[in-house]
Amino acid sequence: MSRILIVEDEAIIRSALRRLLERHDYRVDEAGSVDEALTLDPQRFDLVISDLRLPGEPGTGLISRAAPVPVLIMTSYASMRSAVDALKLGAVDYVAKPFDHDELLETVARVLHLQASRRAEPPDITEPSGQAQPMIGNCPAMQLVYSRIRKTAPADVTVLIQGESGTGKELVARALHQQSKRARAALISVNCAAIPETLIESELFGHEKGAFTGASAARTGLVEAADGGTLFLDEIGELPLDAQARLLRVLQEGEIRKIGSVETRHVDVRLIAATHRDLRALSKTGEFRLDLYYRLNVMQIDLPPLRDREDDVLLIADILLEKACNRHDREGLRLSRAARREIHDYPWPGNVRELENALERGVILAEGHLIHPDDLGLSPPSGTPSIPRKSPPPETEAAQTNAGQASGEDDLSLEDYFQHFVLEHQDQMSETELAQKLGISRKSLWERRQRLGIPRKKSPRRKND
Repeated sequence: MSRILIVEDEAIIRSALRRLLERHDYRVDEAGSVDEALTLDPQRFDLVISDLRLPGEPGTGLISRAAPVPVLIMTSYASMRSAVDALKLGAVDYVAKPFDHDELLETVARVLHLQASRRAEPPDITEPSGQAQPMIGNCPAMQLVYSRIRKTAPADVTVLIQGESGTGKELVARALHQQSKRARAALISVNCAAIPETLIESELFGHEKGAFTGASAARTGLVEAADGGTLFLDEIGELPLDAQARLLRVLQEGEIRKIGSVETRHVDVRLIAATHRDLRALSKTGEFRLDLYYRLNVMQIDLPPLRDREDDVLLIADILLEKACNRHDREGLRLSRAARREIHDYPWPGNVRELENALERGVILAEGHLIHPDDLGLSPPSGTPSIPRKSPPPETEAAQTNAGQASGEDDLSLEDYFQHFVLEHQDQMSETELAQKLGISRKSLWERRQRLGIPRKKSPRRKND
């Protein structure tokens, strides 16, 4: 819940504004002057709303003292001069009194959202090479991920990361570890799906010499190796039930027991788990322990698939392309305009991993200075035509120059296909079914209808018998 400080010398206006904001779930404190506001420490708030004309110092005096907290200025003198002066001094915005309630609430919500977005910066990830690289993406869904990482990392609680394969769950786990109190200790990563079921318990919990055939020496498990640090279990939904029971003991009591041993050992491990499967659904079928699911799901971070990340896909593609060019010594390679369009429109069922592989192919197969769609080797999933979700963002002048004259026939054929498909099937399909067949969202379907002038055909109402 956001905290707001109101600075207003007129008690009637101050209390009316407080009631309005509290009805919309904001926590509100109030002051009658700049001096009184300073005693409340404006930097403890998320937003300061101050009248311009106050007894003593004007409300603009709070702008520098409250920083980095934004200050929204109210003024009864709705002149451009006073508004511009306030903005020049650093006010985030201004509202004129008497203000419209809806307009004020909209301004407050916008300022608070902008402030939260600025705080939720992509966390830096230290790669195995030792270089720090930020997580990539600016869409609202990723801003939520960054915010959750920032808040969760220092808390030292168990975290469950959920998302499709290839969305970057290990990057999130690494960011959580590097921003935690355990950053100086080890991060041990284990892919539960990559270890044979017969060996998974030995790998995780260790074994004593002679515990089973082939155990010629004692072995320390990965859980014990992560003592004092973080254990990341990827694809935890693939963990066998016996190993789940042992892991539950680690979470509940902080104890492990090696296979073949009668002694227990205390460990201090923070667990981060990841999966692309629905663990709650697996627990109903008996494939995953429900009590372990509840122990894991203290905090949950949901990673969006690449197809839902708006224009992040092109930003990610440019960065991955640069890395691929460096690996293969192909400096100067660029994506053609048609290739960028295909990357933007493709649904990416394999997410970032599939995108990286496609760009690797493109770098290897490209013959000139441009990577064309054929070099990427993409093909739409069976039964799903490759239709753009929305128009791709405009390219820079340099990119357009390098791409040359793009073929307008590609755009024409795609638009014609869309128009033909909708007109042919809209009588038999719902809007949801049309969008699914086209591989786009309902919102994109509506936007394309508007742009192409294809009105939605309303179903005739049934007459009463």
